[in-house]
Amino acid sequence: MKYDFDKPVNRRNTNCEKWDGLVEDFGRADLLPMWVADMDFPAPPKVLEAIHKKVDEGALGYPIIPDSLRDAVRKWEERRHGWKFDNKAVTWATGVVTGLSFATEAFTKPGDGMIIQTPVYHPFFRTVREAGRNLYENPLKFDEKGYATMDLEGLEKLVTPTCRTLILCSPHNPVARVWSKEELEGLADLAKRKDMLIINDEIHQDLIYSDASHTCLASLPGMEERVVTFVAPSKTFNIAGMKASAAIIPNAKLRAQYISVMERFHLNSINILGITAMETAYNECEDWLDELLAYLESNRDYLEKFLKEKMPKARMSHPEGTYIFWIDFRGYGLDEAKLQDLLVNKAKVALNNGLDFGKEGDGFARINIGTQRAALAEGLERIAAALKTL
Repeated sequence: MKYDFDKPVNRRNTNCEKWDGLVEDFGRADLLPMWVADMDFPAPPKVLEAIHKKVDEGALGYPIIPDSLRDAVRKWEERRHGWKFDNKAVTWATGVVTGLSFATEAFTKPGDGMIIQTPVYHPFFRTVREAGRNLYENPLKFDEKGYATMDLEGLEKLVTPTCRTLILCSPHNPVARVWSKEELEGLADLAKRKDMLIINDEIHQDLIYSDASHTCLASLPGMEERVVTFVAPSKTFNIAGMKASAAIIPNAKLRAQYISVMERFHLNSINILGITAMETAYNECEDWLDELLAYLESNRDYLEKFLKEKMPKARMSHPEGTYIFWIDFRGYGLDEAKLQDLLVNKAKVALNNGLDFGKEGDGFARINIGTQRAALAEGLERIAAALKTL
């Protein structure tokens, strides 16, 4: 391989949330962090070179977002995902969660209902509630595969004239499902019948394993008029700190509504270095991503084998995408409080608390495998040893 993903990277004392935020979130600093959704790999060399070059120019004043960046986003989506749209469909956000908040302000009003599919990425809850909207939960179905199936019948029952907006997570965080084209077609049919608007978080769209295939919801017939899609190079290339994301909104009316909110909050630009990082990543770093995906898939396979052999009472639905997976520890008789105590104080690892993703998360934890194999192995061995003490 051209790139060395096994090389250790020291991230302590770098103002890194994942490594330097342990005391605040877990009460102790001596933990192996396997929580925050960024990876322990340097960004692609070409991204770092481009950022250095930009800094060397010397001036870091107000940027103009070049048309070439829109072109880079469009070409990336067509090349990697087969989704075609005009450059004018592309606008911006300083982050996907920021974009979700802009979209909430643009397309709903206080008192409206909004739907999320739990267990799900925890900022979805705050985005809805803190905007003064009413939150409705449409839990994923739990079966022998875990939380792995959309409940479209349940979703249809929630949709009313004042509750017709769904925040979709595709691929889904934390259960690591990559929704099939057939599943998304079922959702699309429902959306068209019920006149729904879908705010779509596709931040993990590029992190898909060889046994799955991602479909952009807005690429399905008739859906570009009712889907607002957020993407970013942040997870894909490990550059979340660049604060640069894209909102893809083919419908001109919806796009104008969205942009008006950005302008109202004076957040209608993105970080000057983020512009450089995004354009370079999308235009020049596809080979890096391909090698990363092979490495992450081998980490996934290692984790699945480890669970089967050394944590047989733990369950995990087969991850099809992302690098953050959802482990069910209830077979060990652990509720969330006991599980977190064991992980933090016995295993000395930091995993995301399952209840942060909804009530369905009691007894679950989210693990981040986006790290060196040696670190992943050490963390899993620590957890297995702690479970043996029960």
